[in-house]
Amino acid sequence: MPARKIISLLPAATEIVCALGLEADLVGRSHECDFPLTVKSLPACTEANIPDNLDSGAIDTKVKELLGDALSLYTVKREQIKQLAPDVVITQAQCEVCA
Repeated sequence: MPARKIISLLPAATEIVCALGLEADLVGRSHECDFPLTVKSLPACTEANIPDNLDSGAIDTKVKELLGDALSLYTVKREQIKQLAPDVVITQAQCEVCA
């Protein structure tokens, strides 16, 4: 089977890819993918649009502000993904709550 270049933008999917023995095919991850620990060395292809030093109340307020302004909670680093030239990008559709 030819080598694939995989970017996983979901922590659970990253773990599944690794459990399937395909960790060597991973070339990128989301900013939240941190297991197995070895994937942390891969480039993060997303970043949060909410500061990580906020308490839960402030996070809730910021999420409501972003969604109220029709903005995303995350930024996808398109140029980085383009440079990595993946064959497969694993992601998901967002529900009303997560969008």
